[in-house]
Amino acid sequence: MNATPAKAKAAETAAPGLKSWAVLLVLSLIWGSSYILIKKGLEVYSSNQLATLRLSISALAFLPILIYRFRRVDWSRWRHLLVVGLTGTAIPAFMFSIAQLHISSSVAGVLNSLTPLFTLLLGVLLFGSSAHWAKVMGVLVGLAGAGMLILFGKEAGAQGNPWFGLLVIVGTICYATSSNVVGAYLRDMSAVTISAAAFVMVGLPALGFLVSTDFLDVLSHREGAWLALGYVAILALVGTVLASIIFFKLVQWTTPVFASMISYLVPLVAVSWGAFDGEPITLIHLLGMGLILSGVYLVKN
Repeated sequence: MNATPAKAKAAETAAPGLKSWAVLLVLSLIWGSSYILIKKGLEVYSSNQLATLRLSISALAFLPILIYRFRRVDWSRWRHLLVVGLTGTAIPAFMFSIAQLHISSSVAGVLNSLTPLFTLLLGVLLFGSSAHWAKVMGVLVGLAGAGMLILFGKEAGAQGNPWFGLLVIVGTICYATSSNVVGAYLRDMSAVTISAAAFVMVGLPALGFLVSTDFLDVLSHREGAWLALGYVAILALVGTVLASIIFFKLVQWTTPVFASMISYLVPLVAVSWGAFDGEPITLIHLLGMGLILSGVYLVKN
């Protein structure tokens, strides 16, 4: 007898198939490549231009989705949606752009793996979540790895002042805040609808800021500006818009636990891209990454 749809779905959730593993790997490649794309964009555009350009392109891509789903949005919770937009995309976009003027793309990718640790920490401190001692230990281990990368930044491939890695950490705290706000206040709203509303709310004002800069002049006269625009467009359309939708689908096909394995794969991709682009990969770098990923393992288990 053939399994019912519900049983088939349960079976896939219990044992992810080849499709789920393939999607996980593709998504890891997409998100792990974000940091090298930021680096290439910064070769032409300022950090503020890159961040606002990334937000603007993402907002324009999500705008048709928001228009289609407009009536499904509970606008009485616009404050929560705005917080998600600011902490889930706007503030991190600026933090990463500024930070990567001073630290390597591979270090930025590794530090971003702190997000699950801060998600747990903020959940306990501000949202009433509980945590086993092993998870708390995981947070401490992960923070030790981040501290190693910052304190020994020169040995870990920092291009300038390694303390700018703290901006990446601010970005991960923002990501963690966004996740907790969604879990606490927007759980009953479609993830795609949340993303569309949040991105448009912060992205359209960013577009206004972008055109007030010398972006159009740079685009017209700076050598390599169109190529850099292409990198940022890929970052926004593939690394943000498409990747968000793929990730939500992956969670639906499998489980949040399976999807969270991306936390281990993204830094490996980021480090690989950094090495390919000539960034130094040192023992300190690998030790810091090892501590962070060990902390993530403890937090997620």
